[in-house]
Amino acid sequence: MKPTEVNYLIVPGWNGSPENHWQSHWHRTLPGAQRVEQSDWQWPCLQRWVAQLEQDIRALPGQVVLIAHSLGCITLAHWASQAGKKDLASVCGALLVAPADVEREGCPLPLVSFAPVPLQQLPFPSVLVGSDSDHAASRERALEFAGAWGSEPIILQGAGHINVESGHRHWEEGFAYLDRLLSRGKEYEGLRCA
Repeated sequence: MKPTEVNYLIVPGWNGSPENHWQSHWHRTLPGAQRVEQSDWQWPCLQRWVAQLEQDIRALPGQVVLIAHSLGCITLAHWASQAGKKDLASVCGALLVAPADVEREGCPLPLVSFAPVPLQQLPFPSVLVGSDSDHAASRERALEFAGAWGSEPIILQGAGHINVESGHRHWEEGFAYLDRLLSRGKEYEGLRCA
C-alpha cells in the first residue's frame, strides 16, 4: 500500500500526547497524518471524545487508519460500538497501543466514566500492541480486549505503558506493527484502501 492511499488519524489518550511522545513523532512523520484534538485532555468526557473522533473521521476523504493510544483505544471502541455503517466503512484499520483498562482497581477518577469497555468485535482489521508491565492494563486484560475486538495481539516485554515515561519517544520499531496492520488490511474482505 502506498502511504498516500490512506489517511492516518492519530487518537491520543488521557492528557493528550506531548511533543516528545511517539504519537507526536508519527504525526510529523506519516504523510498527511491528522490528529484528534479534544477540548479537555485532563477531564475527558466520553460523549464529547467520541463525538470529536467521529467528526474527525468524517472530515477525512476516503479511507482512514486509526492510530490510538491508551484512553484513545477505549474511545475508539466506544465509537465503533455505536457508529453507523457508513462511518465504520470509512475505517480500514486500527493500531491499538496500550489500551487503558478503565475498569481496573485504582483507575484514575477522570477515566472511570469510560467504563464499561465495549467488547464487541471491531468491523475492520486491527492490531493491539500491549505490554506485560503496563500499569494501565495487565497482559491478561490486553489479551481479553484483543480477543473481544478481533485484534491481532502483540504483547511486548517490559515496555510499560508505551509512552514517554517508558522511553517510547520516536518508537520507530512501532512502524513495523503499523505495516503489519496495513498488510492485514489488504487481505480483509471488502477493504477499499488496499
